[in-house]
Amino acid sequence: MIERYSPPRMREIWSDRRRFDLWLRIEILACEAWVERGGIPAGALPKLRRASFDVERIQQVEEQVGHDMIAFLTVVGDSVGQPEARWLHLGLTSSDVVDTAFALQIKESAQLVDQDLAALREACAALALEHRRTPMVGRTHGIHAEPITFGFKVAGWTAELDRARRRLAGAAAEAATGKLSGAVGTHATVDPEVEEYVCTHLGLATDEVSTQVVSRDRHAAFMSALAVAAATLERIALEIRHLQRSEVSEVREPFGARQKGSSAMPHKRNPVLTERICGLARVVRGYAATELENVALWHERDISHSSAERVIFPDACALVDYMALQLTKVVKGLEVDTAQMRRNLELWGGVVYSQRVLLALVESGLSREDAYALVQRAAHRALDGDGDFRANLLENREVQERIGARLEELFDPTADLARIDVAFERLGLLEKVQA
Repeated sequence: MIERYSPPRMREIWSDRRRFDLWLRIEILACEAWVERGGIPAGALPKLRRASFDVERIQQVEEQVGHDMIAFLTVVGDSVGQPEARWLHLGLTSSDVVDTAFALQIKESAQLVDQDLAALREACAALALEHRRTPMVGRTHGIHAEPITFGFKVAGWTAELDRARRRLAGAAAEAATGKLSGAVGTHATVDPEVEEYVCTHLGLATDEVSTQVVSRDRHAAFMSALAVAAATLERIALEIRHLQRSEVSEVREPFGARQKGSSAMPHKRNPVLTERICGLARVVRGYAATELENVALWHERDISHSSAERVIFPDACALVDYMALQLTKVVKGLEVDTAQMRRNLELWGGVVYSQRVLLALVESGLSREDAYALVQRAAHRALDGDGDFRANLLENREVQERIGARLEELFDPTADLARIDVAFERLGLLEKVQA
């Protein structure tokens, strides 16, 4: 799945070469810190800094020794030569290097995902402003409710993307934590100042109390933030799918000039991009459950989390980034049928204005119970195909006497939308219009 879906930038972050590059960087920084503290002779440092590796050679050695860190150190040590190679990995355990590099990969991935979520957010903001005054039906339970604007709907997507980005940034900052504290985290073989030196130079926080690993609650929070971001993308995609249904037909995904929707039915124009996004969100949610299972490890550490994380973190980061890129494509190319939105708004003679009629009758002196029953009868007749709502109301003498002169204004959608700009003001979107 990573090969199919991950953009090249994300693929590189989680490649073997990048992982080994980070491991080597951590090892050299640790050597520098030891030199400053007299643990390694200064004369060894120039040669240690020239250390290198070959990915294929590491993989060959790993097949023999069954341990990736030992294979890495063997190959890097060969590039350095003796006696200097003996100072590599001084006092460290594998997880010191692995988890610290892992933190950097998470940090880099989060930055990339945030960039693409930000681009999607801007596309949504632009669409919201474009259709700020485009009236359409608001729906609850899938049923016509009251008028909104399409821009108002998209403004909600924009706000949710803002929250997704803030949530992801906070979780990434917490996960950007390294450790070089030795086999069970007690610093028995590693000076704490070595740990501080390495983490500071890498731009990472230092785990306050680590075991052999950085505690996995941090990683579970990050994966959960990815899953929530994926759910936000799914929410937007699902809404577009609903609005593209044949019976609704208010928006349509972009569709290429030579694109085909079905091998059997030439008329088909299916929402395949948004369907794909909804499907992938399910995968990311499953990964969040897996990482939550990784929080509870045996004592100071077992290795049950490692195999799962090698799959779920590259995949989840790649998938959320891919989903953001695809949804940006959809939003930017979305076809909005404003005329169809208006037709749907007026279905059954404008039943969406039932609350306005109800309130007007109550204001005229009719009890709420009697007014509700009267309006409900007129609306349900229209929904059952017996006349339309407005005509059914006009047939009622009491309605004519009490609010007949006001029906025109009661069936005007602009009255329901008088305060629609509140949402845009709170998001700061109107500043762009005014500018």
